[in-house]
Amino acid sequence: MAPSVTAASLSRLLGTWNNGTAPAYRSLADVVRLLILDGRLPLDTALPSERALSVALGVSRTTVTAAYASLRDQGFLSSGQGSRGRTRIPQLTPFGPALVGPPQSRSHPALAAPGLAAPDGLIDLAYSALPASGEVVHRAFAAALTELPALLPGFGYDAIGLLPLRQAIADRYTAAGVPTHAGQIMVTSGAQHALTIVIRTLADRQDRVLVEHPSYPNALDAIRAARCRPVPVAFAPGGWDLPALESTLSRQRPKVAYVVPDFHNPTGLVMPDSQRRRLARAASAAGTVLVVDETLRELNLDGVSTTPVAGFSSSVVTIGSLSKSHWAGLRTGWIRASEPMIQRFAAARTTLDLGGPAMEQLAAAHLVRALDEPLPARLRALRDNREALLELLGEHLPEWQTMQPAGGLSVWCRLPEPSSTALAVIAPDFGIRLAAGPRFGIGGAFERNLRVPFTLPPDRLETAVLALRAAQDRLDAAPQLRQTLKKAPAAAIA
Repeated sequence: MAPSVTAASLSRLLGTWNNGTAPAYRSLADVVRLLILDGRLPLDTALPSERALSVALGVSRTTVTAAYASLRDQGFLSSGQGSRGRTRIPQLTPFGPALVGPPQSRSHPALAAPGLAAPDGLIDLAYSALPASGEVVHRAFAAALTELPALLPGFGYDAIGLLPLRQAIADRYTAAGVPTHAGQIMVTSGAQHALTIVIRTLADRQDRVLVEHPSYPNALDAIRAARCRPVPVAFAPGGWDLPALESTLSRQRPKVAYVVPDFHNPTGLVMPDSQRRRLARAASAAGTVLVVDETLRELNLDGVSTTPVAGFSSSVVTIGSLSKSHWAGLRTGWIRASEPMIQRFAAARTTLDLGGPAMEQLAAAHLVRALDEPLPARLRALRDNREALLELLGEHLPEWQTMQPAGGLSVWCRLPEPSSTALAVIAPDFGIRLAAGPRFGIGGAFERNLRVPFTLPPDRLETAVLALRAAQDRLDAAPQLRQTLKKAPAAAIA
């Protein structure tokens, strides 16, 4: 029998939901939406009838009707028989709640889907990515166009990628102190594609996959999509908890461990070489394949010196990408591993695709070989952006705790209250889109955290931070939104 919640139970969960700062129907819809997003109203739960809830809350039936209509319009309530709809979440997106925004975005659900640009008028703080690196990308494609005719007599694809690009990537690893040859490289359609191939090759359903906590949300999605069980290991204050990682590897022996040691997403932390060596040794002893995401490694803003984790163990699988250093639109990534492992990945890949576009790979080979050309200017701009963001947060949101990351693209903020989802819900009303903290965790964790990227120039960052301040002020004026997230009792399910 499908679950339902009584009017009395929902009334208790709502608490003091209306303090008169907004229309009653809107306040009611906001708090119900938070209950759904926070998991206190389970999905597919039938809400009380309009009449029953209006009696329980002591409001007009018109108020409840309008609130339910708003929830249906935004995709949080299904169209049920009569007035009883069932709870739902419209999209599982990398920025938390979907279909929440100004009227123009609410009428087009696809605008809230992953990978699509924010609707006009919204500053997108949900994604942490840069625009293309000026003329560098353009020149690479122009050069690739002159090389394309040489490939036309062939059939046009290769499951492990074009040799010029694989050799260029291998040379980069060799120059970094990790001798690599082209046979140890597979080219993929971005880092997410690479991780999907790795997980599907190395882990079966219900296998354990160790992850840092918090972690990159799309990696968590890939693990769940493979029907594996993520095993989270929390950070210690200021860095990785190596004893906890070693203990988890020893006791649970997960098939795979996924880590981001270079300017970790979302915290920005960097793992020192001593810990990299210990982690590689512990994974090897447990029979766990250590998968290292180096997507952000090149965005080294403070000149931190570290060794690629593959330098400590030949069994490490490394994922890389041009998305952060050059442009996410390239969709060019790679896997570095032992040659036998690359052959396993190639065999598994054919169930997904048969190879990447040749033109993009030719262009990417030029970009990898000339990686030092765009980076200095991009790093200078990112340092300026980082400084501006931290100053703006300190000035306008002094109650938020921040720590300067040594690299990467974002700041992981600590909020004074567990209000991250609430901020993400109301943010579009103030012209911004956010990635709620729980998107980076498991089981609703990190309501006290928010990732704020510094990929925008200082003037846009100022606009964004002022919008964050306004959103925070609205929460401060509407404590019922925060109280909803704190409530311990769950809804009574009949």
